Amino acid sequence: MNRPRALALLTLLALATPAQALKLIVLDRELQTPLASGETSGNRMVVQFVPDYTGPVVVLFSRDDEEKARGLYPTLKSRYDGDLKAGQLTLDIPNGTQTLARFLSGFGLTLQSQAAGQSLSLPGLRVVPDKSKSSDPKNQGDR
Repeated sequence: MNRPRALALLTLLALATPAQALKLIVLDRELQTPLASGETSGNRMVVQFVPDYTGPVVVLFSRDDEEKARGLYPTLKSRYDGDLKAGQLTLDIPNGTQTLARFLSGFGLTLQSQAAGQSLSLPGLRVVPDKSKSSDPKNQGDR
């Protein structure tokens, strides 16, 4: 059941933006909550992570047609399992586990990770308003 969802998400990821780079999306194990996204720019992959998440994840990669035609990243699978802890992503690979930075270095890429701020918008990500920052007591009545 997870495999069809993963394939559907990967397809949507590939179609969502113009194909120009290797893309990555990190989801929780249930494939419900996006936790990170990124793409390559030159020989760098810039990834934004949702802060303060710890747990098992699914990592999906998407290559564009040009990368496939040029034979880039031939051993890269479209899906890996892994763990995310406070912005540190480790992937389960056949020889054990490996950090995302080390994994990407095997493809000639360097990792630039960022904590997701206001500019990150991942589909399906719920933002819970911070009630402690409400400064107008008149607006805190019954609604």
